[in-house]
Amino acid sequence: MKILVVYCHPRADSYAAALRDAVCTTLAARGHAVDLLDLYAEGFRPVMDADERGRYNDPAVNRQGIEDQIERLLRAEALVFVYPTWWYGMPAMLKGWFDRVWAPGVVFDINGGVIRPLLTGVRHVAAVTTMGAPWWFAWFMGHPGRMFLSRGVRAVCGRGCRFTWLAHDRMDSSTPETRARFLAKIRNAFGRF
Repeated sequence: MKILVVYCHPRADSYAAALRDAVCTTLAARGHAVDLLDLYAEGFRPVMDADERGRYNDPAVNRQGIEDQIERLLRAEALVFVYPTWWYGMPAMLKGWFDRVWAPGVVFDINGGVIRPLLTGVRHVAAVTTMGAPWWFAWFMGHPGRMFLSRGVRAVCGRGCRFTWLAHDRMDSSTPETRARFLAKIRNAFGRF
């Protein structure tokens, strides 16, 4: 399976980097073709400027400047997002990637107010994240990041697209043991992917 792993964290020495590595090496060991998109390392510009916003709704020209990002997305049969949860959602860099790359004519069409999915080759969406809060507080807040991916992103993917959510909560008070257990959980989950 062709899997696009979208990674978003500014520090190379972060626990998120260890999670990214566990995801990528486990998937590759299972024979999947892994394309790692490291938004910070690749210098992705998350800000949509006025000119880009002006052509956003025109599929004839809205791919300008982001062609490589779009090609990589369109090749994927599965999407895996690895990022920290900050303020109950994804980092601005990752949100900017969605804002700029997930455009009309790329991931969806709108006809008469009806959205038609275009990422029909994507069969699985997964998220690996860390959260400072306990699980129950994220639940109380409505799981904004989880809902965005499980409902919004999957809505433009293939029919029956599966969703996997793996979160290490209480990251701010985590220990080497809790982090090691979560890494093992990641390897186990992606070993069955």
